Amino acid sequence: MMMAVAGDLPRVYVPHVKSNDVYVIDPATFKVVDRFKVGINPQHVVPSWDLRTLWVANNAEGRTDGSLTPIDPRTGKPGRTIKVDDPYNMYFSPDGKSAIVVAEALKRLDFRDPQTMALQSSLPVPDCPGINHADFSIDGRYAIFTCEFKGALAKIDLVNRKVVGNLRLSKGGMPQDIRISPDGKVFFVADMKADGLFVIDGESFREIGFVPTGVGAHGLYPSRDGRKLYVANRGSNRIHGPPKGKGSVSVVDFATRTVDATWPLPGGGSPDMGNVSEDGKWLWLSARYDDVVYAIDTATGAVQSIPVGKEPHGLTVWPQPGRYSLGHTGNMR
Repeated sequence: MMMAVAGDLPRVYVPHVKSNDVYVIDPATFKVVDRFKVGINPQHVVPSWDLRTLWVANNAEGRTDGSLTPIDPRTGKPGRTIKVDDPYNMYFSPDGKSAIVVAEALKRLDFRDPQTMALQSSLPVPDCPGINHADFSIDGRYAIFTCEFKGALAKIDLVNRKVVGNLRLSKGGMPQDIRISPDGKVFFVADMKADGLFVIDGESFREIGFVPTGVGAHGLYPSRDGRKLYVANRGSNRIHGPPKGKGSVSVVDFATRTVDATWPLPGGGSPDMGNVSEDGKWLWLSARYDDVVYAIDTATGAVQSIPVGKEPHGLTVWPQPGRYSLGHTGNMR
């Protein structure tokens, strides 16, 4: 563990899209130990590049009062909210010089000062409706973003800050999370309508394979040893799914690109976004339409459910090992 996070509280931070608050879970006791109000429609809790702030992205859907709320990971308490246009999600440039606010409704990427959030520049992405999730090439030269409402991907040159490619996926689905493989050779794209993972060659920017997983493939989280990829299958092909859906978690082997195991959610569920614990023993996921958080034992697939607020989304598990964060719920390097 890096010295920067040595004094941070071990906590799980859960944003709730509908109740406009964050619940704080102690992972040692699996109990909610705090809760506080943030901005309108908090979507994700995003670790900063320097690991010193957890930013709550409040995108205020259909409104103009979007904001970012900082949380101090040493105390677990929120600070002063900063007004920011439409922050559905947020990433950071690999050099740490810019926060990249994903302004989904505006079809725009806003590059901002990573401390003050002052605007540096904006990049329109008009051919990427529903831009929301991303991951970065192993050398940091480019990022690939998912275009949820076009069944496509956008490739962004981060050196020159321009769009250099658009790729329509073969099944014309609804791409969600995206993760690069540990060896940096391919990207895996979860697709909520195709019920699996598209495999993308990032350099040539072409689709080279598909891995079926489960209904509503959504969130992607590498195991702590980098050998497996946990796929949260949300249990529905619809944006607003029902509770107690056909949710599950698939365990994909990075090397063979096949499913090793599928863990069902007892009684059904809607696993969405989260991360693995510092020691890799637990996979924490929000249940988007069941108002609980799942703590899943990564050795057995056994599930514990913790009641939380209304429509939990992009939770983060803190602290995480790594030198810096590229954003989302903890894409670490």
